[in-house]
Amino acid sequence: MAFVTASAFSSDAPKLTADKLYQQNCAICHGARMEGAVGPSLVDKEWLHGAPTRDNLVKIIAKGVPEKNMPAWSPALTNAQIALLADYVAAGPKPASAKAMATPATAATAAAASKAATAATSATAADADGIDLSGFKLPQGFRISVYADGVDAARSLAVSPSGIVYVGSRKAGKVYALVPRAGQKAEVITIASGLENPIGVALLNGALYVGEIGRVIRFDNIDQHYAQQPKYAVVKVNLPNDKWHGEKIIKAGPDGKLYIPVGAPCNICDTDDTKHAKIYRMNADGSGLEEYARGVRNTVGFAFHPTTKALWFTDNGRDELGDNTPSCELNIAPKAGLHFGFPYCHGGVLPDPKFGAGRQCEEFVEPVAKLGPHVAPLGLTFYTGKQFPEAYRNNVYVANHGSWNRTTKSGYEVRLITLYNSKVVSDTAFISGFLRDEEVVGRPVDIATLADGSMLVSDDFGGRIFRITYEGK
Repeated sequence: MAFVTASAFSSDAPKLTADKLYQQNCAICHGARMEGAVGPSLVDKEWLHGAPTRDNLVKIIAKGVPEKNMPAWSPALTNAQIALLADYVAAGPKPASAKAMATPATAATAAAASKAATAATSATAADADGIDLSGFKLPQGFRISVYADGVDAARSLAVSPSGIVYVGSRKAGKVYALVPRAGQKAEVITIASGLENPIGVALLNGALYVGEIGRVIRFDNIDQHYAQQPKYAVVKVNLPNDKWHGEKIIKAGPDGKLYIPVGAPCNICDTDDTKHAKIYRMNADGSGLEEYARGVRNTVGFAFHPTTKALWFTDNGRDELGDNTPSCELNIAPKAGLHFGFPYCHGGVLPDPKFGAGRQCEEFVEPVAKLGPHVAPLGLTFYTGKQFPEAYRNNVYVANHGSWNRTTKSGYEVRLITLYNSKVVSDTAFISGFLRDEEVVGRPVDIATLADGSMLVSDDFGGRIFRITYEGK
């Protein structure tokens, strides 16, 4: 968790309910239902900083806990808003909001039929799990639907040749298999639980590899055993297990190796002489671990170009330099041994105020695209299917998870980056509507393609997998 200042959050809506105040300002650290995330749980019987009384809660919220990176929320929030939050937390977790996080028990009352509102989208009416799909905007001819729900904290996606979709999770600690069902949403089967933030999933040689914070595990012959609570083997590889930027995606490369990053254990620090802020690759059995790229602060998305086979990856920019700097990045690593700038230079143009002295941004590989400040780009893919029109093929799609420490929220959309000879031609919105009037209804994480050419997008906020199809001429 990067240190934030409360003034970075929006508090310009005094009529917000306690639930919305909590979801917009507190859930990013303490979980949507107070279960804990990068910050501690708020439902434990014992607290780290005094008793969970209303008076103590008001004090903690107002003054913060600087040594634990919790900001002071006064005067960013009014006294009345802080009191609302204190009462809300003291009362304990509430059911998930019907609009953004409806559970099966509330879905029937939460769902509301609605027609598509603009010509830019052909989204259907509100789905049975409670999200109004007409609020999404896509290019003409595209349609969005819910492929699966009840996929708590859904993160990375991997599609097997048989059509089963494997999904990692974050705080849920689970790995899922989504089994397609004709005319229905996919069946959600939990393969494993009790894991440590298993966000990364990859398929190689018929096995499912899962990246936890401190280890990699492997489920052999996964398509044959996913429904049987399969056993796993631990891959013998030594990786750091820091919690800060310690979650690990994992991808299989065209060279038959597994690629895995180790993020910087900080907002900003010098990591060149450590194992951090680097991308590694290794053999399928964990042997031959080698550094592939360095100067990478926190990448949560890889893809390999369908023609050149070069590694493309997103990188999240540092915090505490204001709302509008630095930009997050899209990078290309066509070969091993390249340095992408962290912590000395950000976005290819901005020397770090602390670590940039004596260094030049020209020393490092410049991003192929600057994606915007604090948009939190995560998963990406090259669309190689045949369902979408030609103009949408062999281009890059990036899931911008969305800002958490910016005065006005940014990101919260899937971007289409069109290319010519691996050079960026345009960067436009492909799916918007995860953020509606500053209210978050979803946070896109990863992108994958099914055999029929439709696209899947995971949403860890609502625990859903969306499906994008093209139905135009």
